[in-house]
Amino acid sequence: MCIVQRYALIGVALMAAVGAMSKPRWALFLFGFLTVAFALFGAFVAARQSWLQWYPPEVFTCGRDFYGIIENLPMRRAIPIIFKGSGDCTKVDWTFLGGSIANWSFICFVVLALLPVYEMTRSAKATKT
Repeated sequence: MCIVQRYALIGVALMAAVGAMSKPRWALFLFGFLTVAFALFGAFVAARQSWLQWYPPEVFTCGRDFYGIIENLPMRRAIPIIFKGSGDCTKVDWTFLGGSIANWSFICFVVLALLPVYEMTRSAKATKT
């Protein structure tokens, strides 16, 4: 789930960058919509991971840990395994102000979804006047 959230964040960044560089008004709305779609998808995945962290299932299979992969495998095999993730989405490795990375990702994705909506609304109002 962490990897999927990273891909969603890359999608948000790319769509927002292309939308910011585009000139036609329709492109602003198209890429704004795509930015919101990527952000809402990321928020959904982060919310699901947060839920799994709060209510972990009783039976859960884990992959190898990061250090075990690095120490026991050659780099050409280790790197693809690292980017697949460990599969242990219930583990909380880090917290800040009581929230896990998944909790903070959810908040950030919601903000990243609201910003283009605000900008599109502001742009639509500016063209009407």
